[in-house]
Amino acid sequence: MTHQSMTDEELLALDVPIMIRYGLMFGGVHRTALFGDGAIAAALAAERLGVLPRSVAYLGEVVRRGGTRMAAELPEPLPGGEAAALARDWLGAAAPGARGVAEDETVARWLEAVAAVLELRVRTRGAGGGAGGGGPLGA
Repeated sequence: MTHQSMTDEELLALDVPIMIRYGLMFGGVHRTALFGDGAIAAALAAERLGVLPRSVAYLGEVVRRGGTRMAAELPEPLPGGEAAALARDWLGAAAPGARGVAEDETVARWLEAVAAVLELRVRTRGAGGGAGGGGPLGA
């Protein structure tokens, strides 16, 4: 993606599973996009489902300890039916490209980036900020 500002709706329209697959397979600008716009888009989707930042961070630890493929087979990688389906989409996209510890670490770090963006939005909203509007990062 470019350095242009995107609205929440534009970010939500991104195909995060494709960004995960390309980011793992090709690295470079694809990985940069995954950790930038992709992490923000994933955090927005998780936020809309009421997912807590610590749940996404914990999923990152599960990936780090057991691997992406194992995490992809969990019946409920995030609490709640819709959130679990969202996480299974992410992990399902990552699993074919996660052939070892290095790739699992990349997936875990991406999940931590998603959790960090989600935490920032939650804290900003709780502090009276306007996280949830239509502007970049919900501003």
